Amino acid sequence: MDLKKYIADIPDFPEPGVLFRDVTPLLADKDAYQESVRLLAEFGKDKNVDVIAGPEARGFLFGCPVALELGCGFVPVRKPGKLPREILSKTYELEYGHNEIQMHSDSIKPGQNVLIVDDLLATGGTVEAAVSLIEQMGGNVVGIAFLIELEALKGRDLLKGYDIYSVLKY
Repeated sequence: MDLKKYIADIPDFPEPGVLFRDVTPLLADKDAYQESVRLLAEFGKDKNVDVIAGPEARGFLFGCPVALELGCGFVPVRKPGKLPREILSKTYELEYGHNEIQMHSDSIKPGQNVLIVDDLLATGGTVEAAVSLIEQMGGNVVGIAFLIELEALKGRDLLKGYDIYSVLKY
């Protein structure tokens, strides 16, 4: 199945010069969505995954069904102000600004194998920050899976040493 035909290109969003890859058409098509989840789960199948970590918000849309496919838990990686208990936080750079992510400080148990699942690898800042928080809690990042990778932005460079998989590359 050619999943690229379900990705809409939106020029100049969220700001001029950025080409946004919109996954909502893929999410709306049951077969394309199911195939993308299957491919992401296939990557994690032999990694003894205890928990999926998914960055807000599209990481939830792909990470939760992957967790169900793999029979493991899901831990949200949230934007500030969304988690009610004690948190750990990390600030990072986006391809067009800065942001911060947070996780409950007890969401990853020491020694747990964690697969990070997100929709997009651009500069790698969001996932690098998530890796930092997971490792701070004692988790083992056994892989990082993306629906889309924007190769020109070289996000892999920030994630050297980690097993990375991308379903689609642009």
